[in-house]
Amino acid sequence: MVAHLVRLKLALLRNGLRRSVWKLIGLLLGCLYVAFLLVMAGAGLVLLGSKGDPELTRTLLVLAGTVLVAGWWLLPLVAFGVDSTLDPDRFRLFPVPRRSLLTGLALAGLVGLPGVATVLVSAATSLAWWRTPAAVVAALVGGALGVALCVVGSRAVTTLLAPLVTGRRFREVAAVLVIVPLILAGPIMLGVTSGLAAVADALPAIAQVVGWTPVGAPWALAADVADGAWLAALGRLAVALASLAALVVVWDRALSAALERPEGGARVARSTGLGFLGRLPATPTGAVVARCLTYWVRDARYAAAVAVVPVLVLLLWFLGRGTDALLAAGPVVAFVMGWALSADVSYDHTAFWTHVAAPIEGRVDRTGRAVAGLLVGTVVVLVVALVALAVTARWDAAAPVLGVSLGVLTTALGTSSVYSARVVYPVPKPGESPFTTPQGTSFAVMVSQWVGMLVLGALCLPGVGLGVAGIVTGHPLPTVLAAVVGPAVGVVVLVAGIRIGARIYDRRAPELLQTIRSFA
Repeated sequence: MVAHLVRLKLALLRNGLRRSVWKLIGLLLGCLYVAFLLVMAGAGLVLLGSKGDPELTRTLLVLAGTVLVAGWWLLPLVAFGVDSTLDPDRFRLFPVPRRSLLTGLALAGLVGLPGVATVLVSAATSLAWWRTPAAVVAALVGGALGVALCVVGSRAVTTLLAPLVTGRRFREVAAVLVIVPLILAGPIMLGVTSGLAAVADALPAIAQVVGWTPVGAPWALAADVADGAWLAALGRLAVALASLAALVVVWDRALSAALERPEGGARVARSTGLGFLGRLPATPTGAVVARCLTYWVRDARYAAAVAVVPVLVLLLWFLGRGTDALLAAGPVVAFVMGWALSADVSYDHTAFWTHVAAPIEGRVDRTGRAVAGLLVGTVVVLVVALVALAVTARWDAAAPVLGVSLGVLTTALGTSSVYSARVVYPVPKPGESPFTTPQGTSFAVMVSQWVGMLVLGALCLPGVGLGVAGIVTGHPLPTVLAAVVGPAVGVVVLVAGIRIGARIYDRRAPELLQTIRSFA
């Protein structure tokens, strides 16, 4: 049965590659990238061993191994949907012995690029101890224990927290939070680098402490053997084995509960009204506005666009410390919020058929979506612009900043109203992570996105130019013109975009639905 589960995982992987050439290309590129990293890591480990500094080797390997194990345990909690091919729920109706199921799922977890890379990296740690044969053997044993802790710990955590992780609210919160380190990767790396330089002297002591924890003990085993500290090595081996045994027990009980838990047992929330549908006018346009506002409130894909806002503000503040660069936060956020509407029809997915079947006129559809985006975007953009003015203490620039921000928002909404009526493309499906990469995204779609953003940038240029001139020079003429021209151009583009988009929508709505259905 164990071999059967491993073969099943291989078959699923192989069939997935057969269905998509891009998946195969991605796997090949991933293999080349991992191979390059492994070669570099191997060379680095050999050089590390050549230095003859056991304390440095211990510190680096223990800390790096700890990060590796922690990544295996924590990443699945936010990267939901990454690999559910052998979900335990799929074996609910099959009489598979639990011991065989545990072993099979653990080994199947190593099938794939991350698993293979983890095994090879763990084995390569022995290269750092090539001067001491006994330490090489200990490093291989520690690496095997480390891999086991990675896989078993990952399965135990995901199985134990499955009822929480699979909940919609958790997915939405995780989707919002995961974008922060992605966008702030540069500042975070700079901060980590400077932080490590500041605490470099304390790292060996930290590694000593971490080496006695479940995530660090396997990687400290070889260092103790190299130092001749056999009692300490036995202690770390005991910690690693006990931790692995405890994780197996936790996983076994969580798996047993998951297989015996009845489906459909989630608590049903009591309805408290029609939401936005009960608060907005009972007209076709009001219904579209209400539905779109509901998306903005409840859909993680829209929440991700809002979550970008504080991150962009922090990024601009970090990059422009001591300058007025933060004043650009309002227009930048307005650009992002307004252009997010360009994917509105794509985000509808197959539910777009309700607009086509109703049928909803293009004027109603375009107006409803634009009004919803305007309501949400105006609040967010005004808050960001006012915060930027307060932080920089540049209240004298309030008129151009607010004028340009609102002008960019309305211009972006008008441009998006045309774009989304003309182009639909694969996006994460409802309920999926906003950061998954859907199949079918073509180069032509990417080019059309860039063209659309360039057109939007060109339309925003007059207002932005006047705003920059007013802020830099302080002259009243460009300041007043920016406060007037930006919103005026935005309103003109918004009205024209709704009208043009409505005509395109009326002509292409069935084609848009057919294209969206091909993505399902």
